[in-house]
Amino acid sequence: MANRNKIVEQSKKKSSSPHAKKTGQFRVIGGNWKGRKLRFIEVEGLRPSLDRIRETLFNWLQNDIHGATCLDLFAGSGAIGIEALSRGATNVQFVELNRKAFHQLEENLGLVNADNAHVLHGDAFDFIQSNQQTFDIIFLDPPFHKGIAQKVIEQLAQAEWLKPQTLIYIEVEQGLELNVPNNWTELKDKKAGQLQYKLFEVSPGN
Repeated sequence: MANRNKIVEQSKKKSSSPHAKKTGQFRVIGGNWKGRKLRFIEVEGLRPSLDRIRETLFNWLQNDIHGATCLDLFAGSGAIGIEALSRGATNVQFVELNRKAFHQLEENLGLVNADNAHVLHGDAFDFIQSNQQTFDIIFLDPPFHKGIAQKVIEQLAQAEWLKPQTLIYIEVEQGLELNVPNNWTELKDKKAGQLQYKLFEVSPGN
């Protein structure tokens, strides 16, 4: 008991330090881990998708998510990828560049005992270039106002591993015009607050 009290006391001191990491919280809204609350590191450009947006997204995907192999390319908090796992995805590959966010994501996956997930600390563009695995669903939620969304769309469209019938979810700031390949069919489009989110399906051909 003495050791445990010491650990708790150290944790309190660490959290009250001006140099302690600032954390927020999000909750899983459906599936096996429904209601589970997890932490995320508050860093620039990282914002977990809102509950109502994830609810809408997974309503769109309700017939596709079970058994799907997914890519959460700008994982951040991991809220979308963890939601996918909770709702029956077979596997999720997370890619996150920020080291603090990456370590917190690893911790969260450990807390929910997600043994069907892999987290990569690295750049999304490097991943697209080097990856060889195919995915059924790709989640793109890049930092806003940095011109990243259009660049990643263009690079992803050239990837040899992008297969027909892949579903691609994109979340960006409202008003941003996206130029997508002719063979990406827009299935869904919705706005909420200062952002917009869309779902595409890749068709055969260019």
